Amino acid sequence: MAVMDPQGPVGQQEKDLIILAVLLMLIPVVPVIVMTLWFAWRYRASNTKATYAPDFEHSNRIEAVVWAIPTLIILALGAVTWVSTHQLDPRRPLAAVSPNVKPVEVEVVSLDWKWLFIYPDYGVASVNELALPVGTPVHFKLTSATVMDSFFIPQLGSQIYTMTGMQTQLSLRADKAGTYDGMSANYSGEGFAGMKFQALATDQAGFDAWIAKAKASSTPLDGAAYQALAQRGMADKPVYYASVDPQLFHNVLNGCADGKLCTDTAMKMAQMQQAIPGAKTCQAKTPQEADAAAKPAARKS
Repeated sequence: MAVMDPQGPVGQQEKDLIILAVLLMLIPVVPVIVMTLWFAWRYRASNTKATYAPDFEHSNRIEAVVWAIPTLIILALGAVTWVSTHQLDPRRPLAAVSPNVKPVEVEVVSLDWKWLFIYPDYGVASVNELALPVGTPVHFKLTSATVMDSFFIPQLGSQIYTMTGMQTQLSLRADKAGTYDGMSANYSGEGFAGMKFQALATDQAGFDAWIAKAKASSTPLDGAAYQALAQRGMADKPVYYASVDPQLFHNVLNGCADGKLCTDTAMKMAQMQQAIPGAKTCQAKTPQEADAAAKPAARKS
């Protein structure tokens, strides 16, 4: 029922679309139910006034009605779906309630089994708690560090998948202050039932206070802290990080948050090898090789 109680423009449009689709599909359903009951009463065995036509087998008029009405409904639903699909494109920017308001950027990482929210413009992060100012669009960039999940705040609308090595985008806006339940809508293992978060929609002063609260935390989200956070398990309560590695989301997206070679770097190296066939790639030296190379240089100096 949360979907039918929207608190933002995206959720409201989705509710209107659901209601319109149901009403269109009720056009043939309601008459069929009524006619079924009426036929049963009209053509009962005890009603001798009803026409008895045991040899009846075809009517062009009935065939025209039976095929024309569903066809028109399908065309109407198709047109509505086409228009709404473009209007509700998750990547489509949303306008702010007040002019000249910059959207809040949030980077989202789904883990087993918790949600990591990074605010790159503010340099803070949180686990299982999302803050957003009322009337201000929020632009999400989403990925997964493990399996595929689905990011969903029912009252704000538009669930969208998070996938390893891929980035999806979503724009939402909350028009009323409140605390909205968020969840993963895609089964992801034994901790799936506890993979929930809260979205706190407040005025600008409340949002600024939340950012200050996160900055007051003594925990930085660096590589070591992320590795500890990425371990399987659920978060019993929200966690705040006072600072964040600016490259963390990029590293998670490219599979190198654990120190491995980043996917985008490997692709660039492959492109360079194709551009210059036979060229040798740079190899990192082992500590022994580095020491051996440094000794002659030290003697010369």
